[in-house]
Amino acid sequence: MSAPLSPKLDWALANALWAATLNPIIASPQSSSQILKNISLVAGTNIIQHKLGRQMQGWYFTDINAAITYYRSAPMNSTTLTLTCSGPAVVNIGVF
Repeated sequence: MSAPLSPKLDWALANALWAATLNPIIASPQSSSQILKNISLVAGTNIIQHKLGRQMQGWYFTDINAAITYYRSAPMNSTTLTLTCSGPAVVNIGVF
């Protein structure tokens, strides 16, 4: 069993613990992600403006209305996400 936390934690120690816990979360690219809603994809190559204003680190679908296969078909860059799809779909894409 662990010891209970002290209600009077030293400020310097508390500050260091908070920084060690929160700074990695704040610095993570996912903390400044955006959801691109209602993106219409077509069969073939789709070039999507991700609107991050910086190099994209990753992406994921948050919603999709069709059973298609898809993959990123160009390197990630500071302006676009290029997806190649097997068929049409409307998607929401999380970009970070």
